[in-house]
Amino acid sequence: MKTHARHRRTAGFTLVELLVALAVLGVGMLGIAKLFVVTLQGNASATSRLYAVNLASDLADRIRANRTAAIAYAGAAANNNCNGQALGAVTCTPAQMAANDLFFWQQQITQTWPGGGAAGAVAFVAGAVNTPNTYTITITWTEQGTGQALTYALNVQI
Repeated sequence: MKTHARHRRTAGFTLVELLVALAVLGVGMLGIAKLFVVTLQGNASATSRLYAVNLASDLADRIRANRTAAIAYAGAAANNNCNGQALGAVTCTPAQMAANDLFFWQQQITQTWPGGGAAGAVAFVAGAVNTPNTYTITITWTEQGTGQALTYALNVQI
C-alpha cells in the first residue's frame, strides 16, 4: 500500500508547476514582442536613411548635369518651370535650372517626411585654380517613433 500512495503523489502536474510554466512562457512571449518592436524601429530607421542617401545622390546628379551653375545650388529654390512641362522650348539659365532643381528636391524631401520633419540644404565652397568646387548636401530629419534628429551629409566635388 505504501508504493501506491507514493506513486499517487508523483503523478501529474501540480497547480504551482503549471503557474511557473505559464510565467516562464509569458516572459518569453514578452521578449519576442519586444524583439519584434525593435526590429520594426530598425527597419523604419534604415528606410529613412535610404531615402536620405537617394535624395542626396539625386541632387548630386543634378549638380553634375548643370556644372556651370556653381554657387546657385547654395541659393534659394524657385519654381522656374525649367522641367519642360510648359509648351514650347524651355530656356533657362544655369542659375534658374539650379533654383528649379532645388525647388523640386525640397518638394521630394517634404513628401518623403511629411509633417515638416525634414529639411535639405546645400553648402558651396569654390575650388581654387586646379581644384574642383565642393558641394555639401545635407538632409536632416526627425526619426518617427524615437523623435531623434538625424542628419546625412554628402560631399561632392565637381
